[in-house]
Amino acid sequence: MTDNIPLQPVRQKKRMDSKHRGGCCECLRCCGRRDPRPRTVWLGHPEKRDQRYPRNVINNQKYNFFTFLPGVLFNQFKYFFNLYFLLLACSQFVVEMRLGALYTYWVPLGFVLAVTVIREAAEEIRCYMRDKEVNSQIYSKLTARGTVKVKSSNIQVGDLIIVEKNQRVPADMIFLRTSEKNGSCFLRTDQLDGETDWKLRLPVTCTQRLPTASDLLQIRSYVYAEEPNIDIHNFVGTFTREDSDPPVNESLSIENTLWASTVIASGTVVGVVLYTGRELRSVMNTSNPRSKIGLFDLEVNCLTKILFGALVVVSLVMVALQHFAGRWYLQIIRFLLLFSNIIPISLRVNLDMGKIVYSWVIRRDSKIPGTVVRSSTIPEQLGRISYLLTDKTGTLTQNEMVFKRLHLGTVAYGLDSMDEVQSHIFSIYTQQPQEPPAVKGLSLATKVRRTMSSRVHEAVKAIALCHNVTPVYESNGVTDQAEAERHYEDSCRVYQTSSPDEVALVQWTESVGLTLVGRDQSSVQLRSPGGHILNFTILQIFPFTYESKRMGIIVRDESSGEITFYMKGADVVMAGIVQYNDWLEEECGNMAREGLRVLVVAKKSLTEEQYQDFEARYVQAKLSVHDRSLKVATVIESLEMEMELLCLTGVEDQLQTDVRPTLETLRNAGIKVWMLTGDKLETATCTAKNAHLVTRTQDIHIFRLVTNRGEAHLELNAFRRKHDCALVISGDSLEVCLKYYEYEFMELACQCPAVVCCRCAPTQKAQIVRLLQERTGKLTCAVGDGGNDVSMIQEADCGVGVEGKEGKQASLAADFSITQFKHLGRLLMVHGRNSYKRSAALSQFVIHRSLCISTMQAVFSSVFYFASVPLYQGFLIIGYSTIYTMFPVFSLVLDKDVKSEVAMLYPELYKDLLKGRPLSYKTFLIWVLISIYQGSIIMYGALLLFESEFVHIVAISFTSLILTELLMVALTIQTWHWLMIVAELLSLSCYIASLVFLHEFIDVYFIATLSFLWKVTVITLVSCLPLYVLKYLRRRFSPPSYSKLTS
Repeated sequence: MTDNIPLQPVRQKKRMDSKHRGGCCECLRCCGRRDPRPRTVWLGHPEKRDQRYPRNVINNQKYNFFTFLPGVLFNQFKYFFNLYFLLLACSQFVVEMRLGALYTYWVPLGFVLAVTVIREAAEEIRCYMRDKEVNSQIYSKLTARGTVKVKSSNIQVGDLIIVEKNQRVPADMIFLRTSEKNGSCFLRTDQLDGETDWKLRLPVTCTQRLPTASDLLQIRSYVYAEEPNIDIHNFVGTFTREDSDPPVNESLSIENTLWASTVIASGTVVGVVLYTGRELRSVMNTSNPRSKIGLFDLEVNCLTKILFGALVVVSLVMVALQHFAGRWYLQIIRFLLLFSNIIPISLRVNLDMGKIVYSWVIRRDSKIPGTVVRSSTIPEQLGRISYLLTDKTGTLTQNEMVFKRLHLGTVAYGLDSMDEVQSHIFSIYTQQPQEPPAVKGLSLATKVRRTMSSRVHEAVKAIALCHNVTPVYESNGVTDQAEAERHYEDSCRVYQTSSPDEVALVQWTESVGLTLVGRDQSSVQLRSPGGHILNFTILQIFPFTYESKRMGIIVRDESSGEITFYMKGADVVMAGIVQYNDWLEEECGNMAREGLRVLVVAKKSLTEEQYQDFEARYVQAKLSVHDRSLKVATVIESLEMEMELLCLTGVEDQLQTDVRPTLETLRNAGIKVWMLTGDKLETATCTAKNAHLVTRTQDIHIFRLVTNRGEAHLELNAFRRKHDCALVISGDSLEVCLKYYEYEFMELACQCPAVVCCRCAPTQKAQIVRLLQERTGKLTCAVGDGGNDVSMIQEADCGVGVEGKEGKQASLAADFSITQFKHLGRLLMVHGRNSYKRSAALSQFVIHRSLCISTMQAVFSSVFYFASVPLYQGFLIIGYSTIYTMFPVFSLVLDKDVKSEVAMLYPELYKDLLKGRPLSYKTFLIWVLISIYQGSIIMYGALLLFESEFVHIVAISFTSLILTELLMVALTIQTWHWLMIVAELLSLSCYIASLVFLHEFIDVYFIATLSFLWKVTVITLVSCLPLYVLKYLRRRFSPPSYSKLTS
C-alpha cells in the first residue's frame, strides 16, 4: 500500500544545492506553498489536485511588462558611471549650481538612456517570441469528450497527454501506454543528460493491458510521487488502481518516467503529467539566466572612478588656490560641474553603439553563415578567452557512428577493403545455398585450419548476432507496415537500440551481406546474401553494464542445433577472457590511437549438456535472495573462460568538420580546452584523442574512481607526480575531489594542457565553470548544443550555442549561436580580437577627447584667477563631442591591425590580448599625458597668440582643438576604410558650415583672416607633430608583433 512506502527521499534532498532549492522554493512560494511536497495525481482529473502547481511555461526573459523600465533603469544607475551623470544633470535644477542651459546636461543623458532602453526592449521582445514559439507547441490530450488539441503552456498536472514519435515530451510524465508491440519505447535523452544512447522506458503494466487508451479515463487510479527535485537519474513513486478487486499497487522507478526535453524515439506514448513549469527536472537543472557584464565594461568603469578622483582633486586644488574664500563649498560644486567633462558621458554611448556594430559585422560574415548574436553587450569578451569548455556529443562530434575497421589478427580490413569482406561472405553462402556453414564437431574445428572466408564469416556472424538492436518496419507511403514486416522490406526498416555503436555495427554487417531482419524477445532472424532467412533462438542475454564493460548472448542455430555463446566488450576486460594471443593488446592500442572505439568479439561453442548445466545454475542464482548479483556474475564467469578471439571492431563517432584544426588554432592562441560530457569514460577518451584535444605526445592520466577522502588524497598525489599530462575524470570522482580538496584539485587541473570530465550532470558542468572563474580569474567560454549544456552556457562569461541535430535549446540560451564548431575559431580569432582592440582604442580616445577640453578649462580658470567660469558654452560644448568629432572617433570601430586571414593564420596574435594590454593602466596613463600635453599647448598657444578680444581665444582654441582631434584619429587608425575618410571630411565640413550660426560664441569676421589661419596652424602642428614623430620612431625601433605580418 502507498502508506507503507517511504516517499521522503532525504538523500535526494541533500543533492539539491542551495541555489536550485532556492529557485524551486521561490517558485513554489508563488504557488502558495513554502516547500515542495509529495503529490497525489489522479489520472485524467487535473481538478482533483491537493495543492497548486506552476503553469507549464518556459520563460527565459529577464523582465516582465511591469519590471522592465524600473529594472533597466536600476541596472543602468547601479553603476557609478551613470549615477554620476544623473546627479550632475539633477544639480542643474539648483540655480546657484547652474553653469549653462539645462539641455547641455539632460540631452546627452537622455540619449544614452534611450539607446539602452531600446536595445534591452529589442532583446526582451526577441526572447519573448522564442519562448512563445516553444510554449505554443500543440499536443493531443485525452478527455471524456475524446482527443483534443492543447498548447504546451496549457498542460496541467493530471492531464493525459499523447506524444508522437520524434515529438518532444512537454512535461515530466509517468509512462502509461505505448503503441509498440513489445510494450516498451525508446527515449532520446541527449537534451537532458548529454548521453546519445537511447534509453528504454517501460509503461505501467496495469495501464498497458487496457484495451484502448480511452479506458484510462474509465478507471479510478492515481500516481503518488515524490516532491520535485533535480535528480534526473532516480524517481520514487507508486501507481494505484482503486476500482479493481483487490486494488492494484505498482512501484514506479526511473524506468517508468518520461522527463520533459526528451524525445520519443519509437511509437506513440500516453503519459500522465506529474510536474510542470519550474518544477520540471530539466528546468531545475538549469540555472537562471544572469545579466552578463563584460570584463571590459568593468575595466572602463574602474577607469572612470580614477577620473572622478582626478576631478575631485582638481576641484579642491582650484578652491585651495583661492584660499577657501567665501562660500567655498559652493565653489567646489561649481568646479566639479565645470570639469565634469573629465568623465565623458559619450563614452557609454560610443561603446554601446560599437557593440551593435560588432554584432552586425558578426552576423554579416559570410564565412560563418547562420551565426546569431543574442547578447550584444559582451562581444569584447570573445577576444580574451582563456578557458574553453565544450560539450562532446553534437558539438565536437556529429553523433554519427561509422564502422571503420575489422581486425582478424593476421589481416585488417579498412573502409577501402570492405568489398573483400563482402566477397568472402558471398562465397561462403553461394557454396552452400541451402544451409549456412556449420562445423560439424569441436574436434574437427580445432584440427582443420579454416579458410580466410570462414574466419571472416564467423566474425561477421558474431557481430550480426551479439547486440541489443531491434529492426522496426515503418510505412514508406508505397508499402504499409504489416507488409513491410512480413517481407522484411529494406526500404522500410530502421534499427532501434540504446547504443548508436551497435546500430553502426549492424548496418555494417548489412552492407557486407548479412542483414538483421527480425528480432523479438526469443529469436533473431538474419538474411544471407542469397536471400535465405537464418533463424536463431535466443537462449540467454547478458546486457552491457558500466561495471562489466561487456555484453553476451547465447543463441541456438535452428538449422544445425549448434549452441554458441558470443561476447563483445572492452579490451581491458576481454583480454583475460579470450585464449592467449600475442596481438590483441598491441592492435587495440593502435586502433585507440586512431581515435576508434574498439570492441573485442569472441565466441565459445557449447554442447547441449554444457548449456543445460549452465542454465540450471543460472536460474538457481537468479532465485537467490542474498547476494543475488554476485552469484549470477559468478555463474556467468564460469562460461567466460578460454573463449575464441574472433576479431576487433573499430567504430568512429564522426567529428564535426574541421574540429581538429579549430582545436589546434585555439591551443596555439593560448586557450585551454576542457571537454565536459555526460557520455561514458571510454567514449570521451576516444573522442579526445580523435579530435586531437590530447596531442600524440601527451600522456593521459585517467583518474580512478574515488568514493572517499582517503582515496581522493592518494589519487591526487599520484596525479601530482605527472607532468604535461591530460586529465580524464568521471563526474562522481570529481564530486568527491571538489568536496574535500577543491583548491588542490583545481590548481592541478588548471596546469593540465587538456581536461576531460565524463558522466557530468548539467549542474556539475556549471559548477566547473564557476570554479574556473573563481580560482583563475580568467574568462571562460562554454560551447554546447543540448539542453543539458544550458546551465554551463549561462554560467560562463561567454556562452556559445551550436545549432544542430539536438535542437535549439542551447542555441537560444547562449550569447552567440553558431551552426558548426569550426566557426568558433573565426568568432574568437577575428571578431573577438577586433571587438576588444577596437573598443579599447575607442574608449581611450573618447577619454582623451574629454581630458583635452578639461585641461584647457583648467588652464583657462587658473590664468583668470581661478574663476569658475566655463570656457565654452551652449552648443559649442555639445557640438564638440557630437557632430564635430563623433563620426571620426566612432569610425575607429572599423579599424583593424591585420587582415582576418592573417589573424586566423597566426592565432598567437590572440595570445597577446590575454594580458589585457590594449586597455591597461599603462595605456591609460599614456593617453592622459597626451591629453594634458595637447590641452595645455592649445590653451597656452591661444592665450599667447590672441591679440585683443576674448572671443578670439575661443575661436583659436576651439578650432585648434577640433583639428587636433581629427588629426589624432588619423594618427590612431591602422587600416583606412572609406567610411573613415568620409567621417573626417564630414566632421570638418559640419564645423566650417556651423561657424556661420555660432556668431554668439565666435567672431565670424576674425576666422576669415590670415592671422587666424596661421595661429591655428601653428598651434595644431605643435600639439600633433611630436606625437607623429614618436609614433614613427616607435614603429621603427620597437614594432608591435602584428606589424611584421602586415608588411
